[in-house]
Amino acid sequence: MRFPNLLRTALRLAALAPLLSLHLPAQQVPPQLQPPANEQLLLQLHAKGDQIYTCKEGATAFLWELKAPDAQLFDKDGKPFGKHFAGPTWQSNDGSRVTGKAVANVPSPDANSIAWLLLNVVSHDGTGILSRATSIQRLNTKGGKAPATGCDTTHAGQETRSSYTADYLFYAPK
Repeated sequence: MRFPNLLRTALRLAALAPLLSLHLPAQQVPPQLQPPANEQLLLQLHAKGDQIYTCKEGATAFLWELKAPDAQLFDKDGKPFGKHFAGPTWQSNDGSRVTGKAVANVPSPDANSIAWLLLNVVSHDGTGILSRATSIQRLNTKGGKAPATGCDTTHAGQETRSSYTADYLFYAPK
């Protein structure tokens, strides 16, 4: 009988599936986005919101310029953690807040999404969980890009929002 052998094989594979998925490589983070070697992961958050763009006149053409992010932050369990806004700034519900400055970026593997970033924390407020953060990665972005069209003399000064999600990983000294 071949059926019991097939069933036994299927059950073995089903039992191994969770173990196999743990060893599949995640999306590789490019070397230029790695935090300093003397830092370790402090916190991982998921953001869901918008990138806000303003139509501005550039040197040779009109273009959508990033004004600010406007996103809610969620912890690994999906619980509200805080918000992400202009600065760029991340604020925890415990009152701690950090502002970052981008030091490296690479295009997202998804051509329709904003770049992945490495940021250095340049200021801290409060004594909560974010007070120890020194570096931040923005990874796994979906969406958020400025529109390709629609910015011209008749739209100068207008704002538009582009929805996005991303993962933010916060690092602190070891």
